[in-house]
Amino acid sequence: MHVLLTPLKRIYRGIVWLANSPGTLILAYTILIVVCGVLYHFFETGQSIGDSIWWAVVTASTVGYGDISPKSWEARVLAGLLISIMVLVVIPLITAHFASKLIVDSDAFHHEEQEELKNNLRRVRALLEAIAERENITLPDSAGPPAAPSDR
Repeated sequence: MHVLLTPLKRIYRGIVWLANSPGTLILAYTILIVVCGVLYHFFETGQSIGDSIWWAVVTASTVGYGDISPKSWEARVLAGLLISIMVLVVIPLITAHFASKLIVDSDAFHHEEQEELKNNLRRVRALLEAIAERENITLPDSAGPPAAPSDR
Protein backbone atom coordinates (compact mmCIF):
# COMPACT_ATOMS: atom_id res chain seq x y z
CA MET A 1 0.00 0.00 0.00
CA HIS A 2 2.79 2.44 0.87
CA VAL A 3 4.51 1.83 -2.48
CA LEU A 4 1.27 2.69 -4.31
CA LEU A 5 0.66 5.76 -2.16
CA THR A 6 3.69 7.71 -3.37
CA PRO A 7 2.69 7.71 -7.08
CA LEU A 8 -0.88 8.62 -6.10
CA LYS A 9 0.42 11.54 -4.03
CA ARG A 10 2.50 12.69 -6.98
CA ILE A 11 -0.51 12.50 -9.29
CA TYR A 12 -2.59 14.43 -6.73
CA ARG A 13 0.09 17.10 -6.37
CA GLY A 14 0.31 17.36 -10.16
CA ILE A 15 -3.44 17.86 -10.42
CA VAL A 16 -3.37 20.50 -7.68
CA TRP A 17 -0.51 22.24 -9.48
CA LEU A 18 -2.53 22.24 -12.71
CA ALA A 19 -5.63 23.52 -10.95
CA ASN A 20 -3.82 26.47 -9.41
CA SER A 21 -2.37 27.73 -12.67
CA PRO A 22 -4.82 28.61 -15.46
CA GLY A 23 -1.98 29.04 -17.95
CA THR A 24 -0.61 25.60 -17.18
CA LEU A 25 -4.09 24.11 -17.36
CA ILE A 26 -4.66 25.64 -20.81
CA LEU A 27 -1.24 24.39 -21.94
CA ALA A 28 -2.01 20.88 -20.64
CA TYR A 29 -5.40 20.95 -22.42
CA THR A 30 -3.72 22.00 -25.68
CA ILE A 31 -1.10 19.28 -25.37
CA LEU A 32 -3.83 16.72 -24.63
CA ILE A 33 -5.77 17.76 -27.75
CA VAL A 34 -2.70 17.67 -29.99
CA VAL A 35 -1.43 14.32 -28.66
CA CYS A 36 -4.89 12.74 -28.99
CA GLY A 37 -5.28 14.22 -32.47
CA VAL A 38 -1.93 12.81 -33.59
CA LEU A 39 -2.71 9.40 -32.08
CA TYR A 40 -6.13 9.42 -33.76
CA HIS A 41 -4.41 10.24 -37.07
CA PHE A 42 -2.27 7.10 -36.69
CA PHE A 43 -5.10 4.86 -35.45
CA GLU A 44 -7.62 5.90 -38.10
CA THR A 45 -6.13 5.53 -41.55
CA GLY A 46 -7.31 8.09 -44.05
CA GLN A 47 -7.84 10.90 -41.53
CA SER A 48 -5.81 14.04 -42.08
CA ILE A 49 -4.00 15.58 -39.12
CA GLY A 50 -6.37 18.57 -39.31
CA ASP A 51 -9.44 16.35 -39.17
CA SER A 52 -7.85 14.36 -36.35
CA ILE A 53 -7.25 17.51 -34.28
CA TRP A 54 -10.84 18.57 -35.05
CA TRP A 55 -12.04 15.16 -33.83
CA ALA A 56 -10.03 15.62 -30.60
CA VAL A 57 -11.55 19.07 -29.96
CA VAL A 58 -15.10 17.87 -30.65
CA THR A 59 -14.61 14.75 -28.56
CA ALA A 60 -12.94 16.58 -25.66
CA SER A 61 -15.74 19.12 -25.55
CA THR A 62 -18.21 16.18 -25.51
CA VAL A 63 -20.15 17.83 -28.34
CA GLY A 64 -19.72 14.81 -30.60
CA TYR A 65 -21.04 16.13 -33.92
CA GLY A 66 -20.64 12.68 -35.45
CA ASP A 67 -18.95 13.97 -38.59
CA ILE A 68 -15.82 12.04 -37.59
CA SER A 69 -16.10 8.96 -35.40
CA PRO A 70 -13.61 6.24 -34.51
CA LYS A 71 -13.77 2.92 -36.29
CA SER A 72 -10.74 1.07 -34.87
CA TRP A 73 -10.68 -0.25 -31.32
CA GLU A 74 -7.56 1.81 -30.56
CA ALA A 75 -9.28 5.03 -31.58
CA ARG A 76 -12.38 4.09 -29.58
CA VAL A 77 -10.25 3.48 -26.47
CA LEU A 78 -8.55 6.83 -27.13
CA ALA A 79 -11.95 8.51 -27.39
CA GLY A 80 -13.06 6.96 -24.11
CA LEU A 81 -9.89 8.10 -22.37
CA LEU A 82 -10.12 11.61 -23.81
CA ILE A 83 -13.75 12.01 -22.76
CA SER A 84 -13.04 10.57 -19.31
CA ILE A 85 -10.04 12.83 -18.73
CA MET A 86 -12.03 15.88 -19.81
CA VAL A 87 -15.15 15.07 -17.79
CA LEU A 88 -13.43 13.73 -14.67
CA VAL A 89 -10.30 15.92 -14.51
CA VAL A 90 -10.02 18.95 -16.79
CA ILE A 91 -13.56 20.39 -16.58
CA PRO A 92 -13.72 19.97 -12.76
CA LEU A 93 -10.30 21.65 -12.45
CA ILE A 94 -11.44 24.62 -14.52
CA THR A 95 -14.70 24.84 -12.55
CA ALA A 96 -12.89 24.59 -9.22
CA HIS A 97 -10.40 27.27 -10.22
CA PHE A 98 -13.11 29.76 -11.16
CA ALA A 99 -15.25 28.86 -8.15
CA SER A 100 -12.30 29.40 -5.79
CA LYS A 101 -11.73 32.84 -7.33
CA LEU A 102 -15.39 33.72 -6.77
CA ILE A 103 -15.48 32.73 -3.10
CA VAL A 104 -12.16 34.22 -1.99
CA ASP A 105 -12.81 36.60 0.87
CA SER A 106 -10.65 39.66 0.29
CA ASP A 107 -11.45 40.82 3.84
CA ALA A 108 -10.05 37.64 5.39
CA PHE A 109 -7.12 38.06 7.75
CA HIS A 110 -3.68 36.92 6.66
CA HIS A 111 -1.59 34.73 8.96
CA GLU A 112 0.49 37.65 10.22
CA GLU A 113 -2.66 39.64 11.01
CA GLN A 114 -4.14 36.68 12.88
CA GLU A 115 -0.98 36.32 14.96
CA GLU A 116 -1.00 40.05 15.74
CA LEU A 117 -4.65 39.84 16.84
CA LYS A 118 -3.92 36.85 19.08
CA ASN A 119 -0.98 38.66 20.68
CA ASN A 120 -3.11 41.77 21.21
CA LEU A 121 -5.85 39.69 22.84
CA ARG A 122 -3.28 38.08 25.14
CA ARG A 123 -2.08 41.55 26.21
CA VAL A 124 -5.65 42.75 26.78
CA ARG A 125 -6.35 39.61 28.84
CA ALA A 126 -3.19 40.21 30.90
CA LEU A 127 -4.22 43.84 31.50
CA LEU A 128 -7.72 42.77 32.51
CA GLU A 129 -6.32 40.21 34.90
CA ALA A 130 -4.02 42.84 36.43
CA ILE A 131 -6.94 45.25 36.87
CA ALA A 132 -9.16 42.49 38.25
CA GLU A 133 -6.48 41.46 40.74
CA ARG A 134 -6.02 45.06 41.89
CA GLU A 135 -9.81 45.58 42.20
CA ASN A 136 -10.34 42.09 43.67
CA ILE A 137 -12.65 40.98 40.82
CA THR A 138 -12.89 37.37 39.65
CA LEU A 139 -12.69 36.99 35.87
CA PRO A 140 -14.34 34.05 34.11
CA ASP A 141 -12.03 31.44 32.65
CA SER A 142 -11.26 32.44 29.06
CA ALA A 143 -11.55 28.83 27.89
CA GLY A 144 -14.93 28.33 29.50
CA PRO A 145 -18.37 29.25 28.22
CA PRO A 146 -19.46 32.89 28.41
CA ALA A 147 -21.14 33.92 31.63
CA ALA A 148 -24.89 34.19 31.70
CA PRO A 149 -26.28 37.76 31.83
CA SER A 150 -27.53 37.26 35.44
CA ASP A 151 -24.02 36.29 36.62
CA ARG A 152 -22.43 39.57 35.50
